[in-house]
Amino acid sequence: MDSLWYQFRWIDALDILIVAVAIYQIILALRGTRAFQMLLGLALLYAASWVSLRIGLVTVNWALSNLLAVWLLLVIILFQPELRRALASMGRRGSLLRAFWRYQEAHMIDEVVRAVTALAAKKVGAIIVLERDSRLTDIVDSGTPVDAVVSRRLLESIFYPYSPLHDGAVILSQDRIVAASCFLPLSINADLPRDLGTRHRAAVGVTEESDAIAVVVSEETGTISLVVGGAIARHLDGGVLRQRLSQLMGPPQRGFGRIRSKTAVTTGSVVK
Repeated sequence: MDSLWYQFRWIDALDILIVAVAIYQIILALRGTRAFQMLLGLALLYAASWVSLRIGLVTVNWALSNLLAVWLLLVIILFQPELRRALASMGRRGSLLRAFWRYQEAHMIDEVVRAVTALAAKKVGAIIVLERDSRLTDIVDSGTPVDAVVSRRLLESIFYPYSPLHDGAVILSQDRIVAASCFLPLSINADLPRDLGTRHRAAVGVTEESDAIAVVVSEETGTISLVVGGAIARHLDGGVLRQRLSQLMGPPQRGFGRIRSKTAVTTGSVVK
């Protein structure tokens, strides 16, 4: 044991540290996704394979080893969106890619605001949910996959009244439209105004259960609302919506209450 300790060099410690940090970042990026659950299953299979080899269960070890290879391939094939988002999330943590991400974020916000103001002018109902740290996997699975870059024209065409995908919510993750026609949980908050319809209650519901941001266009009045953390700010214009989305999506400010105290009193009504 002492000989092993004397042979341990600082480069070995650095090697172990790099691998540990890489594994931690992968786990952190995949946490809360189905791919992470599959990786846990792979880890259990690997442990069972190692134990079977140690105690001499040759046939069991052969079956588990082959199953392990198949599962690894299935994770890569079936969970490409989750893995892609996880890698993108890891990339955003690097200082070299933060400037590029800020550009993508600004472009996404601009496209959303332009689409929402155009839909509001035509009184076309819409609900757009912007994913943040909380994964909306179950909600995405309830809709139709899209996986396209966010654009004003595409958002408008999705919510066009005769579009097959107009009924439901659109889910945005980073700068991409992940899914459309998604079902959202309805809020049961009794304090909400009675004039709020199903679309607004669904926006409140999804923000009560996650840190997502919801933008709603009323079909009856054409007003724009922003919902975060179960609090809804109504009667917003394009400029105020762009400002709030920029504040909410940026790293310095994540909570809605802080932003609301600055702008909601003078530009829109807020209901909890």
